[in-house]
Amino acid sequence: MRLLLNIDVDDLDAACRFYVDAFGLAPGRRLGDSVVELLGAEVPLYLLCNPPGSIAAGAAVRDYRRHWTPLHVDVVVDDLDAALARARAAGAAQEGDIRDAPYGRIVQLADPFGHGWCLIAFNALGYDAIADG
Repeated sequence: MRLLLNIDVDDLDAACRFYVDAFGLAPGRRLGDSVVELLGAEVPLYLLCNPPGSIAAGAAVRDYRRHWTPLHVDVVVDDLDAALARARAAGAAQEGDIRDAPYGRIVQLADPFGHGWCLIAFNALGYDAIADG
């Protein structure tokens, strides 16, 4: 199995700049006028330009204000403070304080397109610190 991550945005050029600047991704291919491939993560990200008000899944209408979805993306980083500064400088909004967890440090963000992200710096145990068995 192979995963691809597709992210709806309302401004393709602004989104490309944000994800390159915030997370250090690199533009790959441009697929027509409305899709940009970003490389540098373990899975490729595809930015899909769809206008606000267009129909998304089911009958949902696309809205690029901050929204909650049961899916968010975690970005594993070595230096949480530096990664957070970079993401904020690119336009991410920090949502709450950096928290210490048994597996490391974590902070929640929202990108300029309403999507939720977390930055995580694992400690030596990582998720093994909370794994059962």
